[in-house]
Amino acid sequence: MTHPSESGRFYWPDGRPAYEVQGAKGMVAPDIRHAKKLGLLPSVTTIIGEAAKPGLEHWKVRQGILSALTLPQNEGESLDAFADRVMLDSKEQAKKAAERGTAIHAAIQDYYETGSSILMPEYVLPVEKALMDWATVICDLYPEKSFASPLGFAGKVDLSGEHYVLDFKTKEFADTDKKLAWDEHCIQLSAYRVGLDLPDAVCANVFVSVNNPGLVHIHEWTEEQLQRGWKMFCALKDYYYARTGLQRA
Repeated sequence: MTHPSESGRFYWPDGRPAYEVQGAKGMVAPDIRHAKKLGLLPSVTTIIGEAAKPGLEHWKVRQGILSALTLPQNEGESLDAFADRVMLDSKEQAKKAAERGTAIHAAIQDYYETGSSILMPEYVLPVEKALMDWATVICDLYPEKSFASPLGFAGKVDLSGEHYVLDFKTKEFADTDKKLAWDEHCIQLSAYRVGLDLPDAVCANVFVSVNNPGLVHIHEWTEEQLQRGWKMFCALKDYYYARTGLQRA
């Protein structure tokens, strides 16, 4: 089973993900040219991509430093050549981390879709327990629900229902006191809540530790934070449309 993410970039006006569209040489991932021609809507994460992500940038810098510290410099290798090799290694580590995160996310999705299939139980079961301990009413939740908003954006939500909008994040962490939640996470959830027409829903990120199976941290955003996040999202959306020249329906 494939588990495409919300970062599929574009959606059809009826909320269907547009993972591929017909191009000149076959099926291709859509870009802004296809969006203009076909009337596609940008995803929430595409719009949020207009802003800097300090948490992600910090992680990338750290990966580069770790690669430089752990890779031996070959005899006679120039600093430029060594730097290039360090960059390649850090990108490979980032790719492996992304693949691991995708696998965990897919296992969680499978569990909430089937209610019985448990892949990677060391990650999935602690997530279920954490949600049951955190929420007062945690029923009728639907995984991977997509939407298209008349306000000009679309997306697909990890887990949502009448009372909750939840987004899963996989990260390396061993201490829940570590800063895990950043502005972009709040912005994303505030947009999802509006897109799903759930103005009173509780929004939270579920952080799953990839290097410490069983460790889960739920960060619930306050109403004040979500209102601020929505204002930031609207500003980014306006900027995105102005920059790309995409016309709103």
